[in-house]
Amino acid sequence: MDYFISKERAETDLLDCAAFLAERVKSADGHAEAMSEIVPRYLAKGDVDLAAELANAIDDPFSRDRLLIQVAEKCAQIDDDEYAMQLADSIEDHGLRAQALERLALVKAAKSQPEKAAEIAATMEHPDFVYAGIAVNHAINGENAASEKMLAEIDFPAARANALQQIAAAHLRDDKKEKAAETLAAAFVAAEEIEHDEERIRALCDIGNLYNDAGRRDKAIETFDRAKADAELLDNQHRDYFLVNCALGFLYAGSEDLSDRTLDLVRDKTQMASALLGIARDQRRKEQNDDAFESLEEAYEILRSQRDIETRDSRAKNGVISSVAVQFAGFGKYDRAVEIAQENPDPAEQYGALTQIAKIQASLGEDELARQTVNAIDEDSVRLFALIAISDARAKRNEPAIALLDEAAELAETVPQFASRSAILNDIAAKYFAGGHPEKARSTTLENLDVIAQIRDESSQAASIASIADVYSTAAVELGADEQEQLAKLVRKVEW
Repeated sequence: MDYFISKERAETDLLDCAAFLAERVKSADGHAEAMSEIVPRYLAKGDVDLAAELANAIDDPFSRDRLLIQVAEKCAQIDDDEYAMQLADSIEDHGLRAQALERLALVKAAKSQPEKAAEIAATMEHPDFVYAGIAVNHAINGENAASEKMLAEIDFPAARANALQQIAAAHLRDDKKEKAAETLAAAFVAAEEIEHDEERIRALCDIGNLYNDAGRRDKAIETFDRAKADAELLDNQHRDYFLVNCALGFLYAGSEDLSDRTLDLVRDKTQMASALLGIARDQRRKEQNDDAFESLEEAYEILRSQRDIETRDSRAKNGVISSVAVQFAGFGKYDRAVEIAQENPDPAEQYGALTQIAKIQASLGEDELARQTVNAIDEDSVRLFALIAISDARAKRNEPAIALLDEAAELAETVPQFASRSAILNDIAAKYFAGGHPEKARSTTLENLDVIAQIRDESSQAASIASIADVYSTAAVELGADEQEQLAKLVRKVEW
């Protein structure tokens, strides 16, 4: 088999070393997985030729085609259009090839190259979203006649509605609220033509939110009322989700009565709790803190009362529990926040919520409380990431965080999983570099390379080295002799 990364390159460059290892992964799935981490990094460096070669060498057709789309898109961004089209044409899967062409055309539209975008669109079976992208770019550039002409070319109502929403959002960014409202009126008409129920309701909700941003509460209420009427007719799991969106839209438009009446239609307890979480945030924004606490407590009680047989989506339920816990921390109710977080049955959600709570505490100078919250995490690797997170919060307060990083680096040795330990050490090295401690960063990286050498999974080993490459690239530092020596050991180990 031909390889593209030489031993000499691999011994002197982190990303090249990662690619060297990835090329030699014996498992087809492992090879594809490793290259999915490495190819985008070569694209970020602008090395499209090598990225294309590495992607094309993948045996798994789906993984290969997905990466070739990324390479082709990068080529379009740097105006190497001929190569971009060659790569797109080489994609075997018909659906992915169509996706590639659409993305290339949208890149050209975003770069204010409408002729090239239209040329690509002419080769496509369904070019409507490309026409939408061209129309949006014309509008952003103030070319209103050209934008209108391109909008008229769009047959698919969803694409036309989406384009008009993007144009309205651009008007809002330029503080042209009247112009935005005019565009949203056209978007509303297009959205009503969408045949697929969920897609139509989603578009209407998005338009309603933009009307709120434009200060047209009357039109927002009208739009959400239309979306609500359609949502009531749904007989699937999306019904209550959309009703909650409408209820919050009514609330933000200033109609608590319509909001309450819409919430009365919601049957799913997870969605009702999610609505109450949104209401609590709005109440906090209005400085109605007592009402916000009540809304949060009600949200949590609804979730606690939800039986397994009533739960449509456990992941969504656990996610809302985490959000409620973090929101309590935002109010300074730390004990309640930690209590709710620890009751989450999903360990990942529990750990994530506790980490967020600790970050909030640390950002407000509550360092001892933050440490207590971190100590409540019983998974070693997660607890260390949380410790690093609160060091970030201290740094943002312009207070010394080096002691926390030193502690995390020392405790990293207790993490038994080598891949997890490597990720922790890499994060610590990045913080050392950012904090102006390059020697500590290099020392941590050397330790990390020792750890990576012990990872048995070849693709994980390659991906871990690629992650170190990100740290050194961000810090804009060159590899030292010690790091190169470690890379040489890894390379020799593979050759044996």
